[in-house]
Amino acid sequence: MVHVRTVRSTFHAQLIAARLGADGVLTELRGNVGGPYPIGETSVWVPADEADTARALLLADEMEAPAGGGGEAGARARRARRVAAGAGLIAVAMGAVAAHLGL
Repeated sequence: MVHVRTVRSTFHAQLIAARLGADGVLTELRGNVGGPYPIGETSVWVPADEADTARALLLADEMEAPAGGGGEAGARARRARRVAAGAGLIAVAMGAVAAHLGL
């Protein structure tokens, strides 16, 4: 078995395994699999003779995903946008309170 990807959650690893399985690539998940807490890294492994196919399929999926919309990088970008939007809302609310109090 050959390592092809490590992700932050078991759910994401299961999605990758399902994607690869849809094209007939066998997978094995290692790491935080089936534990009581769904946190921690999980790695996806495939047979050595299917590693190139698996990597090509995953790369094709990443290339087809909308900009900033797929994979770990996309999740980080979405999280950063939510934090920025939340900070903006807090600033607006604090300005409204300050104006109401005459500060």
